[in-house]
Amino acid sequence: MDEDGEDGEDGLSPFETEITVMNVPMRTSLILFGRGYRIQRRIKMIENISGFLWDGVLVLVLGTGIFMSVKIRFFQFIHFPLVLRHTFLSLFRKSSHESDGNSISQFQALSAFLAASMGTGNIIGVAAAILIGGAGAVFWMWVSAFLGMAVIYAENVLGTLFRYQSENGQWIGGAPAYISKGVNAKKIAVLFCVLCVLASFGIGNMTQINSIAEAAGESFGITPLLTGAVIAFGTGAVIIGGIKRIGAISAIIIPFITVAYIIAAIAVICINFRQIPAAFSDIFSGAFGIRAGIGGVSGVLIKKAINIGFRRGIFSNEAGLGSAGLLHSAANSKSPQIQGLWGMFEVFTDTVVCCTLTALAVLVTNAHTLSGTAAGVIIKAFESCFGSYANIFMTLSILMFAFATLIGWSYCGECCMRFVFGERGVKYYKYLFILIIPVGAVLKFGIVWDLSDIFNALMCLPNLFAVVLLHKHIGKITKSELK
Repeated sequence: MDEDGEDGEDGLSPFETEITVMNVPMRTSLILFGRGYRIQRRIKMIENISGFLWDGVLVLVLGTGIFMSVKIRFFQFIHFPLVLRHTFLSLFRKSSHESDGNSISQFQALSAFLAASMGTGNIIGVAAAILIGGAGAVFWMWVSAFLGMAVIYAENVLGTLFRYQSENGQWIGGAPAYISKGVNAKKIAVLFCVLCVLASFGIGNMTQINSIAEAAGESFGITPLLTGAVIAFGTGAVIIGGIKRIGAISAIIIPFITVAYIIAAIAVICINFRQIPAAFSDIFSGAFGIRAGIGGVSGVLIKKAINIGFRRGIFSNEAGLGSAGLLHSAANSKSPQIQGLWGMFEVFTDTVVCCTLTALAVLVTNAHTLSGTAAGVIIKAFESCFGSYANIFMTLSILMFAFATLIGWSYCGECCMRFVFGERGVKYYKYLFILIIPVGAVLKFGIVWDLSDIFNALMCLPNLFAVVLLHKHIGKITKSELK
């Protein structure tokens, strides 16, 4: 405005003109500050939505796990030797490696599921859980695993029981099959498929490539975009070939990297064996909110440990999500019971074995006090044993685990697209899945995990709804297995 209260010729007041002409950087800073504030508000909103959803979903998963454990008479505890006999020990029989037509072998199905679940959740996810929820989160990861064994058993049983073949011979099973045919709720099955596709872009895509990019950047200084482009090319070369190629590649990657990682983690723990009692003490005291050196109990610490422990436990073993049944319905086994037992073994291997070894490696080295990032924590832990080679080993481990998860989860999304749109939808889904990989590589770590948590939570709801409604089938099949 001029002296008479009118605007100047350019429509700006003298104050605005002064900022525009004399102090452009100041105005730019104010604009950027405003935009940054709005972005931070949106990120906070995503965090709040994620927290709200998981407060409810954790109760549902926990309740379903307890309900199913009672229904199968705590099979996962009492009859675990039987589980091993029908799963791990059966791998030494020729029948576990045979496939036919559009089916994959039992060993390939095992590898494909472990590929989908044993990703960065077993490494980066565990480190993140300890950073956020403390050592106590590990205890609640164990609880989620043993209850999750019952839930995934139910998912695999139902997924195989109600599976059917499409017009071109592809198996359609898992949650879409038992929701649509068992519950007779086609619309809810479609809703599950939509949520599963979104989850495949989160848990199965962006979180994995984000962890790869972070590790590659921290270890070798490689830019996230370059990492994303290379992984996108490799993923595309595999998933275009369908479940047969996914199963074959997973059967090569998963056994090798799992054994190598377990041996390396055990080596780290053995080097620092004197700290093992202290590590377990931290886990149990943190799980129940006991403050070190004070003796008091904190409800806030308990809630955080439980929340993060269950979230990361489910993120790792995928109990309640319904993804296990999608992969196991493609196996050549005709026995729903055996597929259920495989689910139990996979959760045990994934969370009780691998996640525990990661957690102990972190805690016995106090690596969580030496770095502020999850990838940095893991590298610091393994440096105690492998020195400068830890960067190379952990980066390659994260790369292989995450890559296996990418290709495994792409099949989960493919199954759901096939259920809703047929084969035409599958082709477009694969292209979109590949294109999203570079995007996930450059996004911020926190928001990627929050979005994944939201998709996971929403995916659980229709799946758990169906599992509980169909519990009579599971109880009947389990009784016949025990005879």
